[in-house]
Order: sequence, then structure tokens, then C-alpha cells
Amino acid sequence: MNGRGPALTALSIVPDRELASQFTASNDRTRSFQIVADLKAYPTNQALELRLRQAKPDVILLDLATDLDAACELIRGVTLLNQQTHIVGLHARNDSDAILRSLRAGASEFLHAPFDANVHIEAVARINRLLRPEPVGNAQPGTIIAFSSAKPGSGASTLAAQTAFALRRTTGKRILLADFDLMGGMIGFYLKLTNTKSLLDAIQFAENLSESVWPTFVSASDGVDILPAPEAPYAGPVDAARLHAVLEHARMNYDWVVIDLPVVFQRLSLMTISESDRAFLVSTPELPSLHLARKAVNLLDQLGFPKDRFQVMVNRINKRDEINGADIEKLFNCTVHSRVPNDYFSLHRAVTLGQPVDGHCELGKAIENLADRLSGNGVSERKRSPAVADSRTVLSTV
Repeated sequence: MNGRGPALTALSIVPDRELASQFTASNDRTRSFQIVADLKAYPTNQALELRLRQAKPDVILLDLATDLDAACELIRGVTLLNQQTHIVGLHARNDSDAILRSLRAGASEFLHAPFDANVHIEAVARINRLLRPEPVGNAQPGTIIAFSSAKPGSGASTLAAQTAFALRRTTGKRILLADFDLMGGMIGFYLKLTNTKSLLDAIQFAENLSESVWPTFVSASDGVDILPAPEAPYAGPVDAARLHAVLEHARMNYDWVVIDLPVVFQRLSLMTISESDRAFLVSTPELPSLHLARKAVNLLDQLGFPKDRFQVMVNRINKRDEINGADIEKLFNCTVHSRVPNDYFSLHRAVTLGQPVDGHCELGKAIENLADRLSGNGVSERKRSPAVADSRTVLSTV
């Protein structure tokens, strides 16, 4: 036992003996895999089938670095045997081409040097869940919350990010923060992420998403999984069916999915809002932002979005602002969920450090308040009346 489930019996196929030595050193610390046979060359499909029938291992540890073509051919051969043997690809580095090709061929996991003990343990836990799945009835779909704006620069991205971190702190549950701004998403930059995968990769791989594949697309920050936008701007089309598959996978694997959207007038934003449980339209008190937000509210109304599914947040409110809550509600012809105070310095410090805001500052307390309201002390807001959401001050963004 390794603390995350029983060790997995494994057939090792690693022609690169230096790679084998590095993996063995890490495995000796975790005892995640019990090696039942060690092959020093790629076998033929027939020879491999015979080995599998004799040893009946849980997994195959397969060298992808020596000959990726030969390794992928073996993966496809094992998949056709349908023996419920999972394949863990091994590589000398975090090679994106090897990851995608091996996963598409049918591999379940990918590990690379320098091998990390915690990564071993997590991989074993995921494979154990595949081998010994929990009853389907135990799975409860999560809640999807989307943040968008009518005018760029209104603060929806920061609002989404800080809400995700606050939900993690207040609920202790699994949270995903996803950046859906394919042209100019900034969450990965703000959080100083270094991963090369993004939402675009997840969409392209939508038909093959699983618990074992998903971790290759996300990074972790303060207990929250992050699905960033692509580094290079993408202006191409997004297939609605693939987007739905990504959202449903996220919904079934996280308790809360917080999505940062581009401006609400974009097709991707409207498609995502239509699948969300709650959507917030973020505006600022400046006239151009209010004007565009009013147009956005009218558009969503014309498209048939129920008003209990999307609500307005007015961001960056200062005490000296002449416009009040009643005036804003009259302008939008709908209830304003929150009038959001400005706390520039607290947020600037958090963004500079790439971390959540300090919970002791005014802004941090407001974020906690928002998370409490969204979680409803264990009661999902999608089952509550819209009247529950009042106009208390909750959050500030820059």
C-alpha cells in the first residue's frame, strides 16, 4: 500500500536503461508499482500478448522516448486485446508530441523524468479509480458559474479568478478555474503558470477526455485546477459539441467550475452561458461600460436567457460616484446582484505576486462573502430564488 490505494502490478518495457534506472529510483521511494517483468526491448504484439496473459499486470510501463512509433503501435495492439490493462507512458522529458500521440493511441497516463514521487502516487490513484470505479450514483454534477463583461477591462477575469480561490477556501471542494478567452486570456499569466496545454487542446481532444487524460491539460494553483487560455491567440471556430463535452467533463469532475469568458457578445461566451448554472455580467460605473452592459442585458433577454440565470455586477464603485443602485437597476431594467467596491492596492499586490488576495483586507473579506453566498452554506444557488441575492457590496476588481 502507498496511502492512495494498492500498488499496481506492472510489466515494464523500457529499452532506455538510463530511463528505467531513473524511474526505478523514484518507484523505490513510493512503491507505487510492483514490477512483475522487465523487458529491455520492444516485443512483437504476439509476444506481448503472451506476456500479458501470463503475468496479468494492472499496467504496462512503456518507454515512449526510444521509439515513439513502435511504442504507439504496441499501445494500439494492447488496446485491441481489451484486457483492461492500462498503459503508462515513460519519457525522458515532458514531450507534448509524445503525450498526445500516446494518449490518442490508448495510453492512460504519462510520466516523465525527473520522476516526482507525488506524481507517481496521483497516477496510481487515478488508475485505481479506473480499475475499481465508484458506483455511478455517487457522482453529483458540479455547478458552472461564468463571468463575462460587455466592455473589455471591466474586471471579469480577476473577479472569476478570486472567486474560484475563495470557493476553494470556504468549501474545501474541487474547483476548476477555466480561461475561455481564446484571443487574450490572462489568467495563466497572472498566476505565473508555465504549462503548455490549454483549453484549446482540451477542446481538440474532447472525444477522448477521461480522468487520466485531463491532468495533462490543467495546472494547480493554491488548490485550484487551472485550465488556461492558449498562449497564441486563436480566432478560429469552436465546435459546439466539443465545447459541450469539455463542460460536461468538468461538471462531472469538479464541484465548482468557474469560467472567465471574453466579452458577452462573442459566440463562445453565449454558447457557454447557455450551459452555465449562473452567469454574471460585469460592468463598471463609467457611461460607455454601462451603455454596453445595457445592450448586453437586452441581447440576453432577447435570446431567452432566464433572468435567474444571469445577473449584473457593477464593479469598481467608489463612494464619490454619483450613480446609485436604484439608477443602475432602472437603467438595466433588472436587479443588480452586487455593487462592487474598488480596492486597487490589495488587488494589485495579489496580481503582482500571482496569488489570491489577502483574506484580512477589505477586498479579501468581500470575496469570502461572495463565495459564501454562492455556496449557500451547502445549498446550490441554482435551487434558490433570485430574491436571495441582494445588493450588498461583495468584491472589487481593477
